Amino acid sequence: MKTVFLGSISSRVSRTAWRRVAAIVLSACCLTLSAPEVHAQNGAAKAKPRKRARQTEVGPAVGGNTATPIDRIKAAEGFEVELLYSVPGDQQGSWVNLCTDDKGRILVSDQFGGMYRITPPPAGQPLDPTTIEKVPADIRAVNGMVWAFGALYVGVNDYEQKIPSGLYRVSDSDGDDHLDKVELLHEVHSKSDHGVHALMPTPDGKALYLVTGNNTTPPPLADSSPVRQVWGEDHLLPSMPDGRGHNRGVLAPGGIIYRVSPDGQTFEAFASGFRNVFDAAVNRDGELFTYDADMEYDFNTPWYRPTRICHVTSGAEFGWRNGAGKRMPFYADNLPGVLDIGPGSPTGMTFGYGAKFPAKYQDALYALDWSWGKLYAIHLEPSGSSYTATKEEFVTGAPLPITDAIIRPQDGAMYFTIGGRRVQSGLYRVTYTGDQSTEPAEAKASQNEARETRHMLEAFHGQQDPKAVSVAWPYLDDQDRFIRFAARTAIEHQPVQQWADKALSESDPGKQVEALLALARVTGVCPQHRSDDTPPIDTAMGEKLLAAVTSIDVPGLTETQQLTLHRATQIILNRFGRPSDATIEKLIASFDPLFPAQSPELNWLLCETLAWLQSPTVAEKAIALIQAAPTQEEQMQYARSIRMLKSGWTPQLHTAYFEWFLKAANYKGGASFDQFIKFIRDDAVASLSETQKAEMAELLARKPVKKSALENLGQIFEGRPETKWTLEELSAAARTGLKQRDFESGRKMFAASGCYACHRFGDQGGMTGPDLTSAGRRYSPHDLLDQVIHPSKVINDQFSAVKVLTDDGRIHVGVVVNLSGDSMTLNTDLTNPNARVNIDRKTIEEMMVSKTSAMPEGLFNRMTRDEILDLVAYLISAGDPNHAFFKN
Repeated sequence: MKTVFLGSISSRVSRTAWRRVAAIVLSACCLTLSAPEVHAQNGAAKAKPRKRARQTEVGPAVGGNTATPIDRIKAAEGFEVELLYSVPGDQQGSWVNLCTDDKGRILVSDQFGGMYRITPPPAGQPLDPTTIEKVPADIRAVNGMVWAFGALYVGVNDYEQKIPSGLYRVSDSDGDDHLDKVELLHEVHSKSDHGVHALMPTPDGKALYLVTGNNTTPPPLADSSPVRQVWGEDHLLPSMPDGRGHNRGVLAPGGIIYRVSPDGQTFEAFASGFRNVFDAAVNRDGELFTYDADMEYDFNTPWYRPTRICHVTSGAEFGWRNGAGKRMPFYADNLPGVLDIGPGSPTGMTFGYGAKFPAKYQDALYALDWSWGKLYAIHLEPSGSSYTATKEEFVTGAPLPITDAIIRPQDGAMYFTIGGRRVQSGLYRVTYTGDQSTEPAEAKASQNEARETRHMLEAFHGQQDPKAVSVAWPYLDDQDRFIRFAARTAIEHQPVQQWADKALSESDPGKQVEALLALARVTGVCPQHRSDDTPPIDTAMGEKLLAAVTSIDVPGLTETQQLTLHRATQIILNRFGRPSDATIEKLIASFDPLFPAQSPELNWLLCETLAWLQSPTVAEKAIALIQAAPTQEEQMQYARSIRMLKSGWTPQLHTAYFEWFLKAANYKGGASFDQFIKFIRDDAVASLSETQKAEMAELLARKPVKKSALENLGQIFEGRPETKWTLEELSAAARTGLKQRDFESGRKMFAASGCYACHRFGDQGGMTGPDLTSAGRRYSPHDLLDQVIHPSKVINDQFSAVKVLTDDGRIHVGVVVNLSGDSMTLNTDLTNPNARVNIDRKTIEEMMVSKTSAMPEGLFNRMTRDEILDLVAYLISAGDPNHAFFKN
């Protein structure tokens, strides 16, 4: 990468002070990375995070409080990054949005102020500040904008409520080439973050998509909305609110992407169930993509969902619910993402169309992560009617609070801004200077039969059509999940009397499970969404639905169909209430022999349902699963599921259950993790009889013995001797020894060595290290062994620590995880997401990237050769027990 610095940032750095402490840091880096304290020169001082009031203006550009300099930004090979302009925050605020007008000029917005217009300079030249024009339109807090239908459409999300949030149109009233006329087309209520965000034209060019987060109140929705408005939380067991009170009481639909008419009067819900989507983009196939946020307080819980790229199809539901109620990707009543990214704070998105980049990057989808300072290039590949995707770190920096990016076709360059939350802002340009061709890539939609089938079904969304049921019904058991979802949604939009009997009597069980899910959703009402106007519960329909459920030969279903059946059963029981004792007995008789199942996903649903039914066998089975589960997430889910169970307990089982809470007190997670454990335990204690409480008084009063995350996970290695394995001997063993491996041993070693404490693997594990789910596609066995034995040889940029020297002589070491105003937050212990320190960026004298990995050396030292090979096989196979490595 070639870098050019074009800004005029000046900050006095004490090089002498830095040199005095650099040797100390470099020699002790492993210690400082693994400790939650912040070390000063004498190694004794500690800095504790302190709460800060929200800033009301951007701080002065002094110390480290400047636009990120080019020498701390990396780009993909062949690309050059220029800092065009470091924004004077006290005058022009903190920039969050970009778009081009009809003449190719760039419009930018201040998150808490107005807008500016910029004509970019030629390549290699900085931006002349005197050419920046203030847009005269009396508007503020623009969080999304697009030039369409001869005007500038903007989404306003005014935290300070100085003007209404919602959809506006800004235009030139007198032809003098200045935007001065402001029209509020439609108010959308939002009083905080997660509000009104981006806009982009729909593929047909007739309307706009409006992107909103889960703290907006939906305006009246048109009957033509593709989303069927049968909102539900649909928790069979009571859901736990967030431990810190975040969004407590906020119910479905969550964040919505609307399809809005150009006059702003017709709002259709195109897709729902998002947490906090900030932007979206449409590809050449006319397909919409967005980048949804995670809930960082949920780290290391079973319901944590990482930030992810979502393919947003008509009528889609993506399952955000408050607290512990989030729907997992395997829930049939929502759709999964196409790519999990990891922890972060999603902001802008754009496709590379029009860029003078190599073809690969012209076709890429760019997704921006504000908190981790990443601009990802997402490479999409058609897969059925949807897509698969891989990610590439295209531009990275520490810190780099990146807010928006656009391609400007006039010069083929990418422009991006940093800023937001009154952080110091800057405008940057990315150009390609390498040797590959930058000729325009072929600009046409790809042909895809599965996609055309989905589109055919989506044409029935939001309207009643006498042909819809007969056309959509055959696709209810399609192998393509997005086609099944589109078919079910098409049927849900039709009058229920046309298809209810067909669903109840369907002879094909694969179709019937999907049809029963649809029927439960449209004929039942979630208790949390009932009102005085809600009709009485149709108990007769509830009994019919459950009779159909118990008549299905469950073992004859595929695993996917079983998951649909069990989720449909939960929705029926939630929306129609507790059935008769006879029906409960039938349900237990049908489901009890299936539990435990072969997959954690089936066990998740079966354990919840059987516990709600008060099956007499579920306590013993669940405790056995807790004791066998290698990860804290899986253990926590079973513990949550049985917290209100009152049947089937013995003193021994109760003892094992409450001893687990003593162990779980040492598990680490997000800011709400400890409170979630407390919620589960409190419910479990409340479910005891007074006699049981008296008999267990000593155990219930016992306090946990505190251990570190690695000590807690690695008890299996206690007392073992150490062997300092070399790369050469293990690599040689792997060349011939990855046959007939032990899957369960590999899974156990992954947990026991502490990998889950930092790394995501599948749907479980931490988020403070690289996701290892796809490690087998990226590494050979030799390379994987090399990474573990020599952890500092190659460090993933996203998880590189920084060393910071402040003007009081303190050294802070950690990973940048957040910015707010002048404050920067570091995570100082990757096994504990809550080990954090806040630093005033104005006090920073020097900041540099650490060359030492946070991953400790010697992770293999107490494993046997066979255990190491089992672990390698487990990783390379992506945790697939059917992989060739495990065949005897």
